Amino acid sequence: MPLSEQEQRLLDEMERHLMSNDTDVVSAPSRALSYRNIVLGSILVLAGLGALVAGVSIGFNTGILGIAVGVLGFVLMVGGVIFAVTPTRGAAQAAPAAAKTRPARTSDSSFMDRMNDRWDRRRDGQ
Repeated sequence: MPLSEQEQRLLDEMERHLMSNDTDVVSAPSRALSYRNIVLGSILVLAGLGALVAGVSIGFNTGILGIAVGVLGFVLMVGGVIFAVTPTRGAAQAAPAAAKTRPARTSDSSFMDRMNDRWDRRRDGQ
């Protein structure tokens, strides 16, 4: 299904804007993950997996104790994944100063400029 004329114009404008602001895309702050957190999270996941397997094997003989060990293993696995993918404290707040001091755009700005401004205000919590 072909695009309408308006959709094609909007797509072209978005493409031009992306090409002109390519440095904004490249210099966007990223969430830096800590290798220490990844390693410790992986160890927690493996320990949780071991506890889950132990809980299943114990569960066949003792019942409630096996279920408790299995649930503890599952919680350890989820906690390990969350710990591994959580960025370090300083990385989330290390936004470039240039991004915070952007000049205000005029009222005759393009659609994409207005969308970028709206996105920046939402991201900054304003």
